[in-house]
Amino acid sequence: MSELTDRTLITGRWVFTGAEGVDDLLTEGAVLVEGGHVRDVGSRRVLRERYRGARILGSDRYAVMPGLINAHHHSHGASAAQHGISDQVLEPWILSLARKRVTNPYLSTLLATARLLRSGVTTVVDNFSGGGGGVTADQYSHQVRNALRGYEHAGIRAAFAAGFKTDGFLVHGNGEDQRFMGSLSPDLQILASRCLPEPGAMAADEYFGLMADHHGRYAEHPRVDLWFGPPGPQWVTPQFLCQLAEAAESWNVGIQTHVNESLYEMLHAGKFYGEPTMLFLERLGILSPRFSIAHGVWCNEEELDVLGRNGVSVAHNPSSNLRLRAGIAPVIAMRDNDVNVALGLDGTTMDDDDDMFAEMRLAKRLSGSPALAGPEISWRDVWGMATLGGARLYGRPGVLGRLAAGYAADVVLVDLERITWPWVAPEADPLELTLTRARAGDVETVLVGGEVVFDRGEPTRFDEQEAARAFADALEETAFPADAAEMVDVLKPKLKDWYEGWDVPELRPWTAHNSR
Repeated sequence: MSELTDRTLITGRWVFTGAEGVDDLLTEGAVLVEGGHVRDVGSRRVLRERYRGARILGSDRYAVMPGLINAHHHSHGASAAQHGISDQVLEPWILSLARKRVTNPYLSTLLATARLLRSGVTTVVDNFSGGGGGVTADQYSHQVRNALRGYEHAGIRAAFAAGFKTDGFLVHGNGEDQRFMGSLSPDLQILASRCLPEPGAMAADEYFGLMADHHGRYAEHPRVDLWFGPPGPQWVTPQFLCQLAEAAESWNVGIQTHVNESLYEMLHAGKFYGEPTMLFLERLGILSPRFSIAHGVWCNEEELDVLGRNGVSVAHNPSSNLRLRAGIAPVIAMRDNDVNVALGLDGTTMDDDDDMFAEMRLAKRLSGSPALAGPEISWRDVWGMATLGGARLYGRPGVLGRLAAGYAADVVLVDLERITWPWVAPEADPLELTLTRARAGDVETVLVGGEVVFDRGEPTRFDEQEAARAFADALEETAFPADAAEMVDVLKPKLKDWYEGWDVPELRPWTAHNSR
């Protein structure tokens, strides 16, 4: 469907504009969309009189809101659980991902975007993890090209942060792979070597060449951006990070990486940098507002100061942090240090469903003291993370995350029938009610840049069921990677023994939910 170049008036019982620091509710409001942008916002009665010829979309049945921004994701057609991989601590969980069958990046992206649109998400930062040790440059380019094609086809906004690993294929720490290998018996060394780069695997210079080629194709794309997505400082060399930062500055694109997600990532910094990770990255000179981190669960006070001082955003992923036993991120302390906090689904939500409304609820309920005078975040705080906070992380603070004149017409219509059934007190706060009760299935219509890309529960640009059938059929024909599964089963106990040998200091929790 092409953009709605004529005037469209989107109306609702409640319009949540996303304005910061003020009451952003319009009762019986309306949003005028023209040429892919919001042109006017106000009273439905006034705007209907002002724009008499406009097409009408919506009614009193709906809440109208700006498109939600998923600030950190891994877009998979099927989750790790669907591949038979159990939740566990991050390091053995990553090893277990070798058990996954190979999937089609194009179809995976289409299915992932369908779930996101159904949840009111119009913009996503996708950290693509395809650049591992065994991939060739041609294979990697093919994967990236097809994932990008999926985003183009779906019509959602996406920053595709393509990752590449240069280090730490088995365990954290420069040179530690060989030490870990040396701790294994000869037969286990043979198994473990499957995780290491093979002859012909993509090299760093090939990665930059491919990224330059793809960037040239997408530099002017209206909805798809190509970012850098190093998986984490422990998985790349400092030199590689500096090269990324230089290229990102030159191309005016973003960088997103995982930092301090797990306890062992935090311990890695002390063992191998001699200082906390964020201090190390600041010393490299690579931090800026174009740099964002996912998780940040184990950031200490000095690191939060570094984040705020350098304008680095954090994508908060509460579901994933709990499922992989990372912990609870210090969101209140981040905000106290002027850190911009956005919200991400990470492809690992609590109910395995990529529901942004449920993620907002979890973020709200995890961030608050049991004491009456203790700190907490409000519903409008968490609403801001999913809208304006995400827009800042994405680098579009005056374009996305709000319904106001001049902003992109990324608009979501939420059906209020179930949310308000059978009765709602007239004094109930509409935003709080919606965020407390809404779920992905309540989203009826989604516009991106004025184009309806999701309508009556289905994407408009592709057939989700057809894509799902093709995805499932391809996996049915894909053999289970038995050799990789054997490697995982044998190496996982050794990996756990390795990390259990690290010294764990006394831990002082940021949160006070169960204080003694």
